[in-house]
Amino acid sequence: MPIQQLPDTLINQIAAGEVVERPASVVKELVENALDAGAGRIDIDLEEGGVRLVRVRDDGGGMAAGDLPLAVSRHATSKIASLDDLEAVATLGFRGEALPSIASVSRFLIATRRVGDAHGAALAVDGGRVGQVAPKQQPTGTVVEVRDLFYNVPARRKFLRAERTELGHIEEWLRALALARPDVELRVTHNGKPSRRYRALSEAGAGLFTDERLAGTLGEEFARHALRIDHAGAGLRLHGWIAQPAYSRASTDQQYVYVNGRPVRDRSIAHAVRQAFADVLYHGRQPAYVLFLELDPTRVDVNVHPAKHEVRFRDSRLVHDFVYRTVHDALAATRAGGAAAAPGGEPAAASWGTPSQHTAEPPAAGAWSPLGAMPQGGSQVPMRLQVDEARAAYAALYGGDPQRPTLPREDAAAGVPPLGFAIAQLHGIYILSEAADGLIVVDMHAAHERIGYERLKTAHDSEGLRAQPLLVPQAVAVSEREADVAEQEAATLAELGFELSRGGPQSLLLRSVPALLAQGDTEALLRDVLADLREHGESLRVRSARDELLSTMACHGAVRANRRLTVPEMNALLRQMEATERSGQCNHGRPTWAHFPLPEIDRWFLRGR
Repeated sequence: MPIQQLPDTLINQIAAGEVVERPASVVKELVENALDAGAGRIDIDLEEGGVRLVRVRDDGGGMAAGDLPLAVSRHATSKIASLDDLEAVATLGFRGEALPSIASVSRFLIATRRVGDAHGAALAVDGGRVGQVAPKQQPTGTVVEVRDLFYNVPARRKFLRAERTELGHIEEWLRALALARPDVELRVTHNGKPSRRYRALSEAGAGLFTDERLAGTLGEEFARHALRIDHAGAGLRLHGWIAQPAYSRASTDQQYVYVNGRPVRDRSIAHAVRQAFADVLYHGRQPAYVLFLELDPTRVDVNVHPAKHEVRFRDSRLVHDFVYRTVHDALAATRAGGAAAAPGGEPAAASWGTPSQHTAEPPAAGAWSPLGAMPQGGSQVPMRLQVDEARAAYAALYGGDPQRPTLPREDAAAGVPPLGFAIAQLHGIYILSEAADGLIVVDMHAAHERIGYERLKTAHDSEGLRAQPLLVPQAVAVSEREADVAEQEAATLAELGFELSRGGPQSLLLRSVPALLAQGDTEALLRDVLADLREHGESLRVRSARDELLSTMACHGAVRANRRLTVPEMNALLRQMEATERSGQCNHGRPTWAHFPLPEIDRWFLRGR
């Protein structure tokens, strides 16, 4: 067959294969156009999961009647005019492919009107055949109707799923949009019935975002466990919410990343967040988060995917490290007791010290006393922990003196720290503590394990990763690409404890390894590190392997079940939990404590009913 120019209709249908995968793709492209037009409210009407009908109506700026034929022409756009514009594009759409691609595989109608125009205008396209522009009564803004998707491409239509499945894909994309644009009202109907509504939040109501939009999109549990983060540096800003480790998922269904407001899937960012959570999650569990990364548009390429799902960073290594450090530090700042007391989900940053500096309210007359002494008469004798007794208990558990705390104002007045004061030990496993507003239950082994683990990490970090020379250099077979990475990243590898040189095109000579990991499979570890350096620009595998070893050491050194602790020892453990990073979870990701508010306990016994 000789070379020939393809007809425009077939060109558009081929492009539709890249841009229009399913009804959710149509909704995405049309809603993004509406946002670029400045819409404050968008109505989305669907029938049969969007296969029968997708109608998107907005109150944006609209278009001139003469622009309608261009709007359904390939590579016609008002958003870029030069390569410089493309490299700094900030709009959601810009390629000029969406409308002609959609119109080539559906029965398509677009109607629009600008402010000040006497009337609107409409243009119909049937399977790629463009009609004539005609006058039409139309409110300000634009409405696009897409009927019978893929009616003229039956092979593509066969790949569509059940109505409920296709609707689910649309709802998931709209959920992601609602998280990114709380200033826009979204109304959705399906088969003529209201399906979902996201109210617009003004700047005055921005403080309601966490409670309303997070709860409305990801559920009340996510909103309750959400920690607000906001950090800027090196020309980057990362803000949004990460869920506390106690709220984790079996899948990645609640992981949302936005780059300059654009929802994307980026392996580097996902990897950075996963690494930041590695120390506080069960094996196989997934973190939940909503993260917004902002940077100069010239430092990110958004033109690497037809549907704009992916981006490419000019300096992916910097972005990966920035995201990792920001999330890692936010998690490190959480301490047992802090998250429950912090307003708005932000972790408390105060440190707490010896129980001798606080006074708890006494038990009521005639009540059981944790020290075994019964109050006499009707007098109330405050329970005071002696300084020497507390310090001795602390030294027995940790081998040092506790730090003097600085109490937040609200707790200083009450004199009760976040985890309260110990009142008893249950079955030799749990510490029961009376807090200012209820009961705290602590798994003493899990808590002590985390405290010991963090101490070992701190001590080891102060020394750095020491290298252990090998008596005989070890030859390691690698690919030529891995050998190139090893040469380029020799300084980074040396910091991790690996000293090596190239022995050939596909060979490395390993001369030293990380001392703490010398008894493990260092050859496999080296290959994994090289893979990380090639893909992400850095590797945390050596640290991860070291942490796994330190975690095992901390587990063996922690107090075991059925060990009876004195009240001062229990209080010393509580105070150290309040001062230790990530103490809300043990080394394996299990929670170390639980809080039961007094009103909840009252409900157990139907008090007040």
